[in-house]
Order: sequence, then structure tokens, then C-alpha cells
Amino acid sequence: MRIAMVGPFGFHPNKTMRHRALPLARALVRRGHQVKLFMLPWQTPQEAGREWPEDGVAVRYVSLGGGVPGTAARLARETLAWRPEVVHTFKPKAYSGLVAWWLWRFHRDRLRLVTDTDDWEGWGGWNDRAAYTPLQKRFFAWQERWGLAHCHALTVASRALQTLAWAGRIPPERVVYLPNGPGIGTDTSAAPDKRAEMGLAGRPVLLLYSRLFEFDTGRLVDVLQRVQAAVPELAILAVGLSLFAADAATLSRRLAEAGLQEAVVEAGWVEESILPGVLAAADVGLYLMDDTLLNRTKCPVKLADMLAVGLPVVGEAVGQVTEYVRHQQTGLLYASGDTAGLAKGIVDLLTDPAERQRLAAGAREHLATHFNWDRLAERVMEAYEW
Repeated sequence: MRIAMVGPFGFHPNKTMRHRALPLARALVRRGHQVKLFMLPWQTPQEAGREWPEDGVAVRYVSLGGGVPGTAARLARETLAWRPEVVHTFKPKAYSGLVAWWLWRFHRDRLRLVTDTDDWEGWGGWNDRAAYTPLQKRFFAWQERWGLAHCHALTVASRALQTLAWAGRIPPERVVYLPNGPGIGTDTSAAPDKRAEMGLAGRPVLLLYSRLFEFDTGRLVDVLQRVQAAVPELAILAVGLSLFAADAATLSRRLAEAGLQEAVVEAGWVEESILPGVLAAADVGLYLMDDTLLNRTKCPVKLADMLAVGLPVVGEAVGQVTEYVRHQQTGLLYASGDTAGLAKGIVDLLTDPAERQRLAAGAREHLATHFNWDRLAERVMEAYEW
């Protein structure tokens, strides 16, 4: 089968295509299918027109230019010229949403159109967070509603998105639950060296692997203060960059006011090739989520990454977090906002190596069993079959 995957962005800065479409494509290639990714390199325009293979997957950066209509038309034309049997568009908005609209109107009898959604884009979702114009917000909200309903099949990354699709009267048999697997490898052999390099040897280490927009940073600081009070030698390993500069500035100020800055070890943005070792250098992971529509619908790859490398996670029971973190099996779960419970759970794990080891084994097994991309590829074939 020839399967084209179409995204509105390249591999940067949005991670949907690298951490969702690409690993799915690799798994499909291993099953004997031909897969090609068509994307727009907004962040790296010098790569426009480039084509290259990645583990058997053909990747194409379509040329930019001609405004929105010209770029969208070129993306659609190049996709059709490859003569795919299935076109899987990722994100029902922007350029991939325009391609899906064109294919559904004029080509739906000749190929199978599958739409993927891994976030809620409209009101209550990214429309409320991103700096879109009022016109863009109205258009994206319309695109999302139209795109989810006008396709042969719909893949959804979360149970909340599945429920929203059903509520939108999309027949259940057309909706395929396709959560995210890990976005990185699982070789953690470098963890002891990374721990030493970052000055963490001999200290209990709590991992904060987040872009900070999913929660109130004041609540994070409250949890950290409680943990440090019980574990004074605590090291807080911060990995990744904030999505919004204001969140990073607010957190820095709050950490300083709480006297926590000296406990923080900033790793910043880390290359994917060494990321498993850096994440596994911690003892426990923390994953906070405000209880919002945006958070309920997302499927956090970062959380999957932490569990995949065998890191027990203490998290807030919102949306997909409960699919990955199973209480007392792969980590510990608490209600969103229960800072006392979260802090106690972290302290208990930091001071109990045997329990950490038990949960780490459970985390690896849970991810390998339920969120392995080869197994997920079997599920997506339901969406591709006529």
C-alpha cells in the first residue's frame, strides 16, 4: 500500500510529524508498505524542495511561496503526483486542513482520506493559547469541525478526542484511537555518566520535563518546596525549553522567591540522541496538568518518553496521563491541584529505591505492551482499509 502523510509543518518546531507521523510511518514500512511524508519547512526554509530517506520512509519538504493558496495547492499537487492509495493528514487545520478539504471535495472516490488529530485546536484549545488573529481563530475552529467530519476515517490521539468525535456524531466505527508511543529510544546506558556530568551523583533527583504551559507554575513551586523540606539535598533536573517566554520568566522569579534556584540543574534543550540517558539520570519524574480541555485532549509524548526509559512518574490524573501512569503500577496519580499528595508521593519514591525499581519495571512493560509503535501500526490499518 502507498501511504502519503501530510503535515502543515516540518520536523521543527512542531513535533507532531517527528514524534507521531514519522514513528508510525517507520512501523508501517516494517510491515511492507510504502510511506512518504509531505511537509512544509517553515522553520528551515533553506530545506524547501529537499527529499531524503529516514529508515525506509521517504521525506519531502515541499517548496514554499505563492501565499497560502499557492503553498497549499503545491502541497496537494505533490501529494497526488505520488499516486498514494491512502492520504493521512496530520492536524485538521492550516495547510494540511486545506489539503484534506481539496482531496475530500475532488478525490475522495479515488483514494482513502484519513485525518489525524492530536490536540483540540478550536475554542477551549489552542485558539485560547496561541497568538492567532481573530480571523485565524474563526477559520481554524471551522476547519477543525469540518475536517473531523469529512474524511473516511479519523485517528485520535486521546480518549477525550475520541469522545468529542463521537459527540460530533462521527460514527464510532470511523474513529480509531491512536495514542502516542515514545518519541525517543530507550537506551539508558549513558545515565550514570550523565548524572556525573551534571553534578547529580549522590543526590536524589526529581525530573521536570515540560514546556511549562500545561499548568500553573505557582503550583509547581508549591510542590517543590514541600519536597525540598523533606529532602533537603534535592536536585531538580529541568529538561526542555518553555513554549512561552513569559512562563519561563514567571517560574524563574517564583523559584528565586522560594529559595529553590540553587537546587535547579538546567539541562535546557537536549539532543534526542542523548535524551534517554539524561531523562534516566533522574530518580523520579513529575508531570503536572491543569484540568482543561486542551490538556484533556493532548497526548503528551514527553510523558511517554519518561516512562519508556523506566522513570517512575508522579502525575496529576488529567486526560491521557491516566492512560500512561497507572497508580502504583507505573507511577503515582493524584487529583489535579493536590500539591500535598504529589509532594508526599515524590518524597516516598525518592526515599524508597526498591519501590522506584518496581514502578520503573512496570513503566517499561506498560509502554512496550500498550504504546509500542509496531502494535499501534496494526491498529491504524483499520483506518486505511477500504
